Amino acid sequence: MIGERLVRKAAASRGFLKVAPHVVPALDRAVHRLSGGRLLLSAQMLPGAILTSTGARSGLPRRTPLACMPQEDGWLLVGSNYGRTDHPAWTYNLLRHPAAEISWKGRDIPVTARLLTGAERAAAWRELLEFWPPYATYQERVDRELRVFRLTAS
Repeated sequence: MIGERLVRKAAASRGFLKVAPHVVPALDRAVHRLSGGRLLLSAQMLPGAILTSTGARSGLPRRTPLACMPQEDGWLLVGSNYGRTDHPAWTYNLLRHPAAEISWKGRDIPVTARLLTGAERAAAWRELLEFWPPYATYQERVDRELRVFRLTAS
């Protein structure tokens, strides 16, 4: 239990939030590739997956390692961008092109993404905060509502 609390505290620290966006995604992509899609380094803290979306402007495939909250009917993704001011690019991609793919535990699964709003977002947000409390810190640091997407298998 102490280890989990320490990880959560570290994940919400200013130092982590400065370094992580530049280091964690690159390490995750490398570990994912080398493990044949079975592992993500960041999954030691949170469940993670690789999202392959279509670029909103380029139309090209974009692979992004992300923390996710698995659910019975799919996954929840939060566009926290480590508490940085702008929405992450992958959220624009899903808004423009909701058909995507998620690499989950070595399997590539076609999915459809849907931005949650209103009461549905509020309910998901409560679940997400129980799952990963540092999301509250990320939300406090920005003047935007963090986007929450539900991915369901297509």
